[in-house]
Amino acid sequence: MTGLSDRETFETARPRLLGLAYRMLGSMADAEDAVQDTFLKWQDADTAGISNADAFLTTVCTNRCLDLLKSAHKKRVDYVGPWIPEPLHIELGTTPESDLDRAQSLTTAFLLLLERLSPKERAAYLLHEVFGTPHAEVALTLGISETAARQLVSRAARHITNPVARFIPPADHQNRYLTAFVNALETGSTDHLAGLLAESVRLQTDGGGKTTALRRTLEGAATINKYISRILGRLWAGDRWDFLDINGIRGLVVYEGSRVATALTLGYSEDGKIDQVYIIRNPEKLNRLTAPLRHHPESGALSH
Repeated sequence: MTGLSDRETFETARPRLLGLAYRMLGSMADAEDAVQDTFLKWQDADTAGISNADAFLTTVCTNRCLDLLKSAHKKRVDYVGPWIPEPLHIELGTTPESDLDRAQSLTTAFLLLLERLSPKERAAYLLHEVFGTPHAEVALTLGISETAARQLVSRAARHITNPVARFIPPADHQNRYLTAFVNALETGSTDHLAGLLAESVRLQTDGGGKTTALRRTLEGAATINKYISRILGRLWAGDRWDFLDINGIRGLVVYEGSRVATALTLGYSEDGKIDQVYIIRNPEKLNRLTAPLRHHPESGALSH
């Protein structure tokens, strides 16, 4: 062991476990539950006989996330309208080129892409491709052979064929496009967004059946341009809004009084156009936007 107390050992690992659990589950509330359950298992373990605490904690947390994903799948069958991961106020800052994979794996577009994978594919892919865990350790974590672990990672990589889901344009580009977005809301003119939306752009709204929200996905630049300029602008008239870093991409937060009522984040195509618009209105997913999180790109960890 390291000479740290059991509690210190766990607290050192907590941010990394939280970063893994959030990416797996798309919900900070569920991620915190998974990490807390991991702590309880750690308290009950014979830590003196554990030679690699990080590997033990990663295994427990990963398998708890797999259990939670099973129950989450059942809930999402009955979910009202599109499901979008819980938005978080995460600032990426300037990260070394070698750390971009971990930073970009927090974007809403990428987290939704993970939904295409089976739970074990998701775990294997994140552990190996994002957190740099060797295949042999992935195998031990998931209780499978190293060959099976390699196959899971390879299969997951084939399913995640869209590198755009991890594309983050420069900050000035994001600010310029978001400003044009706000101008369209304020003026009701479609001119502000002309040429900024990809022809294949899609707009999804997550209200979870708890507030007013679109229950279908809008598609196409002309349709979405009109919806933003003529309908959203009217719906949000009189509300206060601010720019905010959401999952590492510049986004928009709309307030009704002092309460966060809506979070909006964007996805971009490789040529820099907006190809995804995500609007989250489910009040259960908006509480944490007032408490910024720090991302540690060298490890993928998340901390308050």
